[in-house]
Amino acid sequence: MKSIIVKSGLIAAALVVGAAAAARADSLDVKVPFPFAVHGQTLPAGEYRVDMDGRIVQLRGEHGNKSSAIFITSPASGQDPAGETPVLIFTRDETQYRLADVWESAFRGGVVVN
Repeated sequence: MKSIIVKSGLIAAALVVGAAAAARADSLDVKVPFPFAVHGQTLPAGEYRVDMDGRIVQLRGEHGNKSSAIFITSPASGQDPAGETPVLIFTRDETQYRLADVWESAFRGGVVVN
């Protein structure tokens, strides 16, 4: 039962360093402590800037991390699992973590990574 919960449960393991005060209001900086998959691409653990422009999300590695990904999302239903805090939600399948949702805040809503 525990492994099913671990595999199918949502893991909000990305630590939100804070919303970017400069530049764009739809950006946030995160530190992801493990490698993860997004749209068939595996990105390494590290610090990322997440830029959202409508349904388009861009992940860019920061501080020497040159990894990046751009993808289209769908609106998420429900509420931000971290309250008013921006958060990335990961699911864990058999062998790796996968980016599942990006939540900007309780007021801005979230997006589901397709």
